[in-house]
Amino acid sequence: MYVKLCGLRTTADVEVAVEVGADAVGFVFSASPREVDLDTGRRLVREVPEGVLTVGVFRGVPAAQARRVAVETGVGAVQLHGDYPREAFEEVAAAGTRLVRAVALTAGTDVRVGAFGEDLLLLDSPVAGSGHRWDLAALEGARPDGHWLLAGGLDVHNVVEAVGRARPWGVDVSSGIESSRGVKDHGLMREFVAAARG
Repeated sequence: MYVKLCGLRTTADVEVAVEVGADAVGFVFSASPREVDLDTGRRLVREVPEGVLTVGVFRGVPAAQARRVAVETGVGAVQLHGDYPREAFEEVAAAGTRLVRAVALTAGTDVRVGAFGEDLLLLDSPVAGSGHRWDLAALEGARPDGHWLLAGGLDVHNVVEAVGRARPWGVDVSSGIESSRGVKDHGLMREFVAAARG
């Protein structure tokens, strides 16, 4: 089970994520309680060893800005979260990073992995980062194939059930591993990874 721990903000967060075997770590570069500035993002990316994917997360940010931040911080992937057009992914792809398309599942969502040129598809709740779960029954008849991550309200108590129902390739968590909004709980980080892979 591929595990992405998102919204990391400190060196200690990164150290624990690496220690527990996270496959990917996310740094938020848009308005959020989890936002990091350019200098912090650059420093944290340097602290992540090879083999762990670093992801810059952008929501409501122009593609050109996301591309610039990706180049300046050295992230390995850019996650465009929300209603970005295909052209935005094409513009960011020119930076040479991997791409993550993060969307809520609606009747009109294209659930084909790679439909916008992305390497990973992430299906999230309608309110990203809120900790709210969404109805996994919506996946019936709309379950993606390939490299896709389930997100939205996951935590140590529900990830096993959610994985069993949704059968994703991987999972993504942010608020579900926090002691308070924007503050990671290192114990919960450890427990979540163990549960997701259990």
